[in-house]
Amino acid sequence: MELAISVITGLMILGALYAIHAKDLLSSVIACGIVGYSLVICFLLLKAPDLAIVQIVVDTITLIIMVAVVLDSSREEKYSKPDTMGYVSAATGIILIFIFLWFFIASIQQLDVLGKSTLRMAGPYIEGAAYKTGSANLVTGVVFDFRGYDTMGEAVVLVTAVLGVLTILRLKGKK
Repeated sequence: MELAISVITGLMILGALYAIHAKDLLSSVIACGIVGYSLVICFLLLKAPDLAIVQIVVDTITLIIMVAVVLDSSREEKYSKPDTMGYVSAATGIILIFIFLWFFIASIQQLDVLGKSTLRMAGPYIEGAAYKTGSANLVTGVVFDFRGYDTMGEAVVLVTAVLGVLTILRLKGKK
């Protein structure tokens, strides 16, 4: 697993560097998407599917908005040379897609089977949780009492993404 995370982290760094130096803005946006979806795979390898879901939602919303903005504006920088390596870029993109799909499938196979519970972390939550939290609903007690900061962090990320979308849409509507 450490090797897979190291490889994906290396690809994330390469994607970020390509996003900074790309002449075509759409290629730069796609490279940013690669970095975000790579983080999803890292979260799945680290067995944090809740963070992976939040990252998928935020990255998808952000990617859609950035692609819409790039397609609405000019795609290239004003003073850049035309891209003559189109086939190489396309082949590299296809190869990267297959590499990410392979890592994604490998990371999903390491997750527990749906319905099978591992009580490694659930045991302390279940034992006496109703008494410790004072909640009649065990799920609510665990989410808001034991994992309150985690839940608050996920909510902040989602609210920030929604506010960013609304801000961009409002600015576009004023023009």
